[in-house]
Amino acid sequence: MSSGNEVGDEGEQAPPELDTSVPHSARMYDWWIGGKDNFAADRELGERFAQAIPSIPAMARENRNFMHRVVRYLAGQAGIRQFLDIGTGIPTSPNVHEIAQGIAADSRVVYVDNDPLVLTHARALMVSDPAGRTAYIDADFTQPHKILRNPQLRAVLDLDQPVGLLMIAVLMLARDSDDPWTAVRTLMDELPSGSYLAITHPGQDFDPAAMEAVVRAATASGMTLAPRQRADVRRFFADWELVDPGVVPVMTWYPDGPSPADPHAAYYWAGLARKP
Repeated sequence: MSSGNEVGDEGEQAPPELDTSVPHSARMYDWWIGGKDNFAADRELGERFAQAIPSIPAMARENRNFMHRVVRYLAGQAGIRQFLDIGTGIPTSPNVHEIAQGIAADSRVVYVDNDPLVLTHARALMVSDPAGRTAYIDADFTQPHKILRNPQLRAVLDLDQPVGLLMIAVLMLARDSDDPWTAVRTLMDELPSGSYLAITHPGQDFDPAAMEAVVRAATASGMTLAPRQRADVRRFFADWELVDPGVVPVMTWYPDGPSPADPHAAYYWAGLARKP
């Protein structure tokens, strides 16, 4: 397997045209964490979210901090050398491959997102260590077969070896009626024993009134947003073995430093599970 970077999608088709008039979750997230790769529609909806939940930029940063911690755990303690990051968002250093390759230079990462702006940045910023490899697939997690049969995936990842599947703040973009649990299970079923699944998900049960307000704002702007209760987030892990401490508030999952003063200050559930 050669080293390097690959960017493409199934059949090497061009990504869809970028419509800056429609807000996108990846660009809103970029704005919340202080990035510059966003447009007026993203900032407008992001501000409406912040009116309902003023601390949402801090929550977005806590969500990203979890990604850092869980990748360190997987690459370090669990010995994972392959990662599939679905819903990667606009690259913000350190990215998954930078963290993983900082621990093991031969780590390989496939990123998946459906925003053309993410693809543009993937070409420029997702530069792998020569010993490892990265690739980007333009796809959506609700179409798992498109991801799994993509030649980029098979060229970079060996699905006979354990994979760290990352689904960080992405599952809320599918309604219950879309059955995201089946989509996630389809991905899980393709991974071998010893693989891991990491999830963060906005929690409906932290502040139901605030969550209802942001759902109304999202719906009015044509965006799907489905925060869920802890039990419904737990369902995504199916029969995989949860790593202690289980599905918990995102700030309490192996925090760097002392335990947070208010463990419920960020309205995300987080968890990691291993395939037996």
